[in-house]
Amino acid sequence: MAVTPVGNPYVESSDLVANYPGASEALAERIDIVGVNPFANAAARDAAIPSPVQGQMCSLNDDNKGYRYDGSAWILFSGAGAANFTNTATGTYTDGDGIDWKYIDFTSTGTLVLTDSGLCDALVVGAGGGGGSTRGGGGGAGAFLPSTSTYLEAGNIAITVGAGGGPNSDGSASSIGSTLIAPGGGKGGSNSVGGSGASGGGGSGSSPAQTFVGGSGITGLGTSGGQSDVTSGAGGGGANSIGLNGGGTTGGSGGSGRVSGITGTSVTLAAGAGGRGVGTGGTGGTGGGGAGGSADSAGVSGTTNTGSGGGGSNIGTAGSGGSGIVRIRVRTN
Repeated sequence: MAVTPVGNPYVESSDLVANYPGASEALAERIDIVGVNPFANAAARDAAIPSPVQGQMCSLNDDNKGYRYDGSAWILFSGAGAANFTNTATGTYTDGDGIDWKYIDFTSTGTLVLTDSGLCDALVVGAGGGGGSTRGGGGGAGAFLPSTSTYLEAGNIAITVGAGGGPNSDGSASSIGSTLIAPGGGKGGSNSVGGSGASGGGGSGSSPAQTFVGGSGITGLGTSGGQSDVTSGAGGGGANSIGLNGGGTTGGSGGSGRVSGITGTSVTLAAGAGGRGVGTGGTGGTGGGGAGGSADSAGVSGTTNTGSGGGGSNIGTAGSGGSGIVRIRVRTN
């Protein structure tokens, strides 16, 4: 008996008749391992294959899906089907390719209830950092973390929506279980450098006059904040684009956010905030970033559930970062 290049046995004409039973058994056992054998349900499969080997495959007639044994458990083939949640959908739509979707927005911490394991698309946005309260820099945006064809197991999955950072505080992370985690944005500087985070906060103005740099961002998730000008224009918070530097008595603008169409409508989220300026506060970035205050006026808070930073200002009047958001969509046709 010989084998193919990938290890499948076959009977040669030179084999003795006495060898045929062993050869036939080897062929059948090989088919059991490499073939996609059908079973009525998981119970029937487990009864027939009490000791599966890694790489073994099967299909189940009750759900019309294929499974592969990964060495410890039977898992769906990649692309085997869409996940399904039983939470009330936030909305439904049909895209330009005729694919039907339903989606759910988590605007606060909760639980995703999946009845079917499978694939979904997701967007996880961390919360924005708060603005600095003393000649303050703008808060940085939370991470904007999109994911396509993410596999989730059936069951109850914890969803965390990060809280926006208050004045002089970093934003909190948002997450889908332990599968996708989006860190929060860094706080704006308060007579100091900007805080580091998914995107960095802007550096603050200072007294005596000096320059403070913006906080650093995390590569792939955000950018750094802008630095202050020596004459007290504080830096803007980072986002998809770097926060702008303060210029003279004008605060730096916050970085612009990123666009998502996961709900069927394009929206911009996760923007940086403006820094405080003695004359003019910096503008908030597109996507919900708060504007910086001027002189002693208050900074504006980041928009709720956008993951955007809060505007910097002066003593005790900085804006808070916007809370994060988690969005999940599944295909329904």
